[in-house]
Amino acid sequence: MSIHSIDLPDDVDKLQALVHRQQSQLEENTHRIEAHKERISFLEEFIRLLKHKRFGRSSEQGSTSQLGLFNEAEHTLDSEEDADEEEESVQVAAHERKKRGRKPLASWIPRIEIRHDLPEDEKFCKHDGHPLKEMGQEVSEQLELIPATIQVLRHVRPKYACPKCKTGIRIAPVPPQLIPKSIATPSLLAYVAVSKYADGLPLYRQEKMLQRGGIDLPRATLASWMVKAGDAVQPLINLMREDMHAEDILLCDETRFQVLKEPGKPATSQSYLWAQRGGTEERPILLYDYDPSRSGEVPKRLLEGFHGYLQTDGFEGYNAVCEEYGLIHVGCWAHARRRFDEALKAQGKNRKKGSKRSAKESKALQGLSFIQKLYRIERQIAEKPPDERYRIRQEQSKPVIEKLRKWLDGSIGAVPPESLTGKAMGYLDKQWEKLIRYLDDGRLRIDTNLVENSIRPFVIGRKNWLFADTVKGAQASANLYSIIETAKANGLEPYTYLRLIFSALPMTTTLEDIEGLLPHRKDPSQLPESGKT
Repeated sequence: MSIHSIDLPDDVDKLQALVHRQQSQLEENTHRIEAHKERISFLEEFIRLLKHKRFGRSSEQGSTSQLGLFNEAEHTLDSEEDADEEEESVQVAAHERKKRGRKPLASWIPRIEIRHDLPEDEKFCKHDGHPLKEMGQEVSEQLELIPATIQVLRHVRPKYACPKCKTGIRIAPVPPQLIPKSIATPSLLAYVAVSKYADGLPLYRQEKMLQRGGIDLPRATLASWMVKAGDAVQPLINLMREDMHAEDILLCDETRFQVLKEPGKPATSQSYLWAQRGGTEERPILLYDYDPSRSGEVPKRLLEGFHGYLQTDGFEGYNAVCEEYGLIHVGCWAHARRRFDEALKAQGKNRKKGSKRSAKESKALQGLSFIQKLYRIERQIAEKPPDERYRIRQEQSKPVIEKLRKWLDGSIGAVPPESLTGKAMGYLDKQWEKLIRYLDDGRLRIDTNLVENSIRPFVIGRKNWLFADTVKGAQASANLYSIIETAKANGLEPYTYLRLIFSALPMTTTLEDIEGLLPHRKDPSQLPESGKT
């Protein structure tokens, strides 16, 4: 008898039991194989996404031909509808093509005229010898850069005394300074702050640059100045927060922030910088706050006293503050779009021409095409007033969202939930009520890109200086980021503005004096033009 043969029982009941056990084992193995296949598919998908992030384009702007020609999302919903009725009509505003060419150099830059004239013996006509007469000029300009001028301000205070009684020496008081007994002038403090927080130039590099100019300023000194400057602008930060909370729309986001010497935490642990953007469209306010935690208690502290719309990404840490303060939570379509975009990119580009799309690729492309329609509408109405944006959203965006909801309900179970496409659908479904709230008010944005963009300067700077040394340094950095980024958002040149407030703050005596220095209340025309300092 073969070693592969099986001794079958003679009893029919035992034989049926054996068959049942074999069938159960076969079904269990089949389920296990299917689970392994799904796991392998997910890992392959994830690897393709990582390769794309490492080597591919980072833009989320999909292929127009791919999204435009592939229209199966609409056909899936209703194949009987006319194709012309499926496409959303968006009016494109007429525009003029800008004339190309070099921009003229700013008028405030000093001009030094260099005259290139003919030699005296060539200023005669070659034919009859008559003197030539000047008939005009041809002028061209070049831009010259002279390295920063360094000079020492000597404060001389004469002493006076009575020559007879020889008592009671009198001397003029020391002018108020932002940092008393420091050699740093407002212009130097502004230069260091803008170089680090606006240009991402670490203090150790600034130290080397100053050394090349013959100035010995250790980075420890520069760091101490930044901490003290950050403390000095705290009154401005307090008033900016009050003005921000007086409005009813606020965007929030957060990013990691490593602080080395943080009590109770190892140096390698992560803390966070919380960003908030509020104010009005014309006068935005940006505030940054350091906190060692990412818990829901942080936004409760930061948003105390605020009422209205709070727009965030899908981070659940904001749910508690919305519930406790009665805020209207608005979602972010950019995060939903990003998930479908990543799911589509994870499918790779190896599909043969003419072959059938996989379910995951098909669904990812369908979901992305819907969201791209919403963004096309937003691009066309971006410059319109809020009431007009509201009207167009109701007429054009709302029908697209209704179709998207219908598609989602019929598609969410078509792909494995742990796949990237499944996760994109799950995010869309879970965030749905928050996502559609932007339709309710024309002042609301479709996403949180404004506050995400406000974090970008910090992220770029973080790549250079990597971490903060102390908690005080982190808090001062948050304050200076708030001042600089709000100034930039309101059209103020940051160096000129910082030099102004660093000079004026020591002189302020009333609340009105401080309010007059707020960046979102300052008219750019009240400052010297960029470079005229």
